Parts: sequence; C-alpha cells; structure tokens
Amino acid sequence: MAKLMRVINRQQCIGCYSCMLACSRTWENALTIEKAALRVKNYPGVEGAFSVRICYGCIEPDCASVCPTDALMPRDGGGVKFDSSKCTNCGECIKACVPGALQWDTEKKLPLVCRHCGICADYCPNDVLALVEVEE
Repeated sequence: MAKLMRVINRQQCIGCYSCMLACSRTWENALTIEKAALRVKNYPGVEGAFSVRICYGCIEPDCASVCPTDALMPRDGGGVKFDSSKCTNCGECIKACVPGALQWDTEKKLPLVCRHCGICADYCPNDVLALVEVEE
C-alpha cells in the first residue's frame, strides 16, 4: 500500500508552522517556511482559523500532465516525483494544481514537491497531519 500525507484534524491547527519548518529543514536545508512543500494559511479576523495545503496525492496529477519536460512524473500510489535537472522553470505545474497545493521556490524558480515522507506530521504538536496508507 502507498502512503500519502493527509490533513486529518484541521480544526486543531494552531498556526505554529512547525510542519513547514520541519519540511524545509529536512529537504531544503533551510529553516524557513518559504521552502516548505506545504502551506499553513491563517484567516485574518477569524480567531483560530487555519488551513493546511498539502499535496492531495492525485493518481493522475494535473501538475505532471502539463509538464513539458517530464520533470514531474506520477508517483506510484499518488502524487509526483520531481527531477529538477529536467525542469525549465516554466511554472505551468503550479498553475495546473487545482487545489493550489503545489508550492513554488521563488529563489530557485522550482516547484517544492511533497515527498509524502511524514516529517511534517512528526513535528506537528496537535496531530493535524498524518501519513496514511491508501489503496493503490
């Protein structure tokens, strides 16, 4: 069975960004929320209202289908694999991601692709995220 990241308890999110910091530190060697493959968004004026955007793990990902160089390829079980050496920095993948879950590294001009590794869930203090087994 494949494993994918899922938001399982959104209402428990406190907006601490621990998930984002863990992701960027692990995969980009940077301690910043700007290089995370997921996003926590707050809603000004609404106390305690946060949403978490993370790759849905699409079986037929739109981001991969629009990539002109096959830098993004479907991953077994859902989501995508990314080969940065093939990327032309066109950004079409970002536009194609309907849920807006694919993030963009503005410095490198590359997509920040979720690897569905679970590091974000490991560092979430309120169990908002989980790495779950899904049918392939």
